[in-house]
Amino acid sequence: MTPEVARRHYLDAMGITGWVARYQLPNARPTEACEWDETPQAAPPPRERLQALLDDAPAPRAEPARPRQAEPPPASASPSAVRALLGQPAPEVPATQEAEKPVEPAARPSPATPARPLHFTLSCVCIGNRWLSLHPGELTPQAQRLLGNLLLAAGIEQDVTEVTQFKWPPMANTFAVEEPLEEAREGLSAFIAGSASRKQWALERVLWWGGAESESVADTLRVLNVQDAQSQTLALPLWQGPALEHLLQSGEAKRALWPMLSALAQAWQARAKQDAPHGD
Repeated sequence: MTPEVARRHYLDAMGITGWVARYQLPNARPTEACEWDETPQAAPPPRERLQALLDDAPAPRAEPARPRQAEPPPASASPSAVRALLGQPAPEVPATQEAEKPVEPAARPSPATPARPLHFTLSCVCIGNRWLSLHPGELTPQAQRLLGNLLLAAGIEQDVTEVTQFKWPPMANTFAVEEPLEEAREGLSAFIAGSASRKQWALERVLWWGGAESESVADTLRVLNVQDAQSQTLALPLWQGPALEHLLQSGEAKRALWPMLSALAQAWQARAKQDAPHGD
């Protein structure tokens, strides 16, 4: 038996139909000559064909087992409902027994209120590059002339025409404020240190003219952090007198101020003598 005939028998046994070309296509390789078995196969009897169909039928696909879902537990019936079904009367509730109150959900914490920044204005006048005169708010021309006259009466002849203003906060509604007081103190300290560096100030003392009549003035005093006649923010001794606007309206306040001005004059002259050159 030639290999071609054997291959055909194998294909028939496997149920694969063999096809033979009836026509030779152009430029196709000629079919190899072989001995073909032209004997037709005997048809199987009907019973065998039916059994073959049953054997070749694909088995039904087994569906994957689905996980059993946990059945919800039966709702627990209340004792009163069970007694109603059984026809029993409901027991009386003692008067001392309090009815259960529904549990209210916990209230959500309210968001933290943003801190309020401090708002104040300071007018700064440097006296002889040694003493820093501070005034709450804007210094009016009348108050400025009064300051010069008071110093002149005390024997301190210095120019007080140059006024520098410090406003806090420098840019409103720009930055979030976490610690208003500490930030204001750092801002004032940096401003005074920068001004002293640019203008060659050698500060020895702070003169504060003002009480605590308004909220802004009180905030300014908190920023200066006055303790034991010392400004902790500026690290300088602090002398405190009445507001210049109050002195403009009260002669009695001027007379009460005179002893304090005399003490200032003595301190100024004592330091001037120390700085004066000694003669040979």
